[in-house]
Amino acid sequence: MSESLREISGSEYYPVYKELISELNISRNEGPNEQVHSAFLTLLQAGQGTSTDFKKDLIQSVLSVARIAVNEIGLGRRSVISLFLYKASARRAINLQEVKENYGESVALITEGLAKINLIGDKSSSSQAENLRRLLLNLAKDVRVILIRLAEQVEIMREMKNFEEAHQMKLASEAAFLYAPLAHRLGLYLIKSEMEDLSLKFTDRKTYDSIAKKLAETMRARKSFIAGFIKPLEETLTKHGYVFEIFGRPKSIYSIWNKMKTKGIEFEDIYDLFAVRIIIESEPKNEKADCWQVYSAVTDIYQPNPQRLRDWISVPKTNGYESLHTTVIGPGGRWVEVQIRTRRMNEISEKGLAAHWKYKGMEEEKGIDEWLGKVREILETPEQDVGNFIDDFKLSLYSKEIFVFTPKGDLRKFPEGATVLDFAYDIHTDVGAACTGARVNGKNVPIRFKLHNGDRVEILTSKSQSPNLDWLNYVVTSKAQKKIRQKLDEELARKAEEGKEIVKRRFKNWKIEYSDESIRRILKKFKLANSQEFYNQVVDEIIDLIDVKEFITKGEEGDHTGQAQAESIEINRKLIPRESDDFLVIDEKIINIDYKLARCCSPIMGDNIFGFVSIGAGIKVHRTNCPNAMWLIERYGYRIVKAKWTRGEKGSNFPVNIYLTGEDNAGILKSISEAISKDLKVSVRSLSMDTSDGLIKGKVSLMVRDLGHLDSLISRLSQVKGIYSVSRVE
Repeated sequence: MSESLREISGSEYYPVYKELISELNISRNEGPNEQVHSAFLTLLQAGQGTSTDFKKDLIQSVLSVARIAVNEIGLGRRSVISLFLYKASARRAINLQEVKENYGESVALITEGLAKINLIGDKSSSSQAENLRRLLLNLAKDVRVILIRLAEQVEIMREMKNFEEAHQMKLASEAAFLYAPLAHRLGLYLIKSEMEDLSLKFTDRKTYDSIAKKLAETMRARKSFIAGFIKPLEETLTKHGYVFEIFGRPKSIYSIWNKMKTKGIEFEDIYDLFAVRIIIESEPKNEKADCWQVYSAVTDIYQPNPQRLRDWISVPKTNGYESLHTTVIGPGGRWVEVQIRTRRMNEISEKGLAAHWKYKGMEEEKGIDEWLGKVREILETPEQDVGNFIDDFKLSLYSKEIFVFTPKGDLRKFPEGATVLDFAYDIHTDVGAACTGARVNGKNVPIRFKLHNGDRVEILTSKSQSPNLDWLNYVVTSKAQKKIRQKLDEELARKAEEGKEIVKRRFKNWKIEYSDESIRRILKKFKLANSQEFYNQVVDEIIDLIDVKEFITKGEEGDHTGQAQAESIEINRKLIPRESDDFLVIDEKIINIDYKLARCCSPIMGDNIFGFVSIGAGIKVHRTNCPNAMWLIERYGYRIVKAKWTRGEKGSNFPVNIYLTGEDNAGILKSISEAISKDLKVSVRSLSMDTSDGLIKGKVSLMVRDLGHLDSLISRLSQVKGIYSVSRVE
């Protein structure tokens, strides 16, 4: 036993540490563990001088993160060593130079990256978008930094029940906004699903519990159906001599909720609540052939839907994901998704990027390199607006892929929804800027035409063509968006120079001093972000320079009110509540700042809510599950304030929209109207209905007292004969 291990063996953490070492030895084969022991001993020594409880929490948390990194992500010794040393360096027990000298360049690089990412929570950071940029700058050096950070985030989220509500909301928002998409793009589907589920659990507990309850209620019937579905498959595959594993997996609560929301359907209407997975043992050279033979065996038993075949074996996803998916008709006419893959493919699908190192040299490495190249391409534009940056990156994270051909037969890969213009910019920036359309499969199409799998594309150009602002609506790839914005920015810069010359000439004629201070005062007066915006508005005649002259010569007396109000939002954090007769109480509120209910989510009494401080428009109150909530919290967390309902004001009513679907019959509108106006005495603001194919569907806008009143209304309408579904419009 080494000296380091002998010291560790005497600590109370040794049993858990011993399990970690055992797991490392099973999952990886990277040599002796002496450096791991040494790094962990350094971490133990770093905890000296702190309280017993703090040290215990620190060590247990680090060991938990290490086990997640090894068992669930597939990382090895260097990552574990780096994690230990990163935590030790944070306690000043070791510095980066010592790490480099004692553990090598690679470990030092990862340790340094982890230390930098730890700064992301810094209050001085401008926004979560900027945080993401900083995160990915580390990704460009060593992807293990991101994988370890994901392991840390998983460990934190599993303990979220112990945190305060405000902290739960922040963590849940970060997970949905940043870490779950990142896990998805890196191929960590199990971690991605867990993060999404936990995010939903703490942002919309009512929905989460409702779906969880329904899944539990249908579990027995599901198991029975899966067993009946699997039995003939097991018999056939055994007969053919395959060594395999076959089981049914339920979809995550988040994915079920997302499908209900996007398709506007109820839980009971979702047919694919689970997927059947077949994992076979196969030699690398036989993998494709074996998977297709299993597919043949499956479709011999069950009728497949040809339009639902997904072949990610012939052309893997860019994160290395390989699998063969088909949807077949099972017993009772139910559709069932069947996923066919080898043991290697399954490990990569669950452990993502890290599993590629275990199978180094396989073709999927090329796909990973391509994706990292695209990430670096985004990062190479530091002046890019961070809001645009995060939109670009999130789009690339979740997008599906299509494959199209050049006229010469070269294959090019794009996210689903890519257009002719995306294709043109992928060929060359100059080709994109001059693009007027294309011939797709021999037919002329416009620049906004969306491409499909297998299309053959020939770009058409013109020297007189140039990009305009609308082009940003026609592209989905970050490269095309970046190049279009660059061209537009060049045009704005040219126009700004023209505007600057106009202002200088006018100031000279009026004998007004042109200076940085005078421009600063003008920007403040007209509430402009920068001088370029001012000069452009001068050229476009949006701002009249006569007004500028009057302001400069008369001074800016009385112009501070709006700014003072905005500044009070940042400074006055301990504020006096409103009078008790109001129906809302804003915690930590600004004196004399009004609030309004946000139109994007139309909160009503009883909804979980928060306040968002908007400059010049008071406080906007949003629901915590508002479509914009996570974006606001991540980008402008410092402007979020607590809010809660009170019953002080009598007779308060709130606008709400509900969506109805039902049978198109002569009396259904009358039944709906009576249920709303007579039974529940609800005031209807508007009603809009459409009919097609024997169905009636539409939206009703009305006023309700509170969430309980709305639930009663939805329940009553659901009982109307002929009504299929009733839901609140998000």
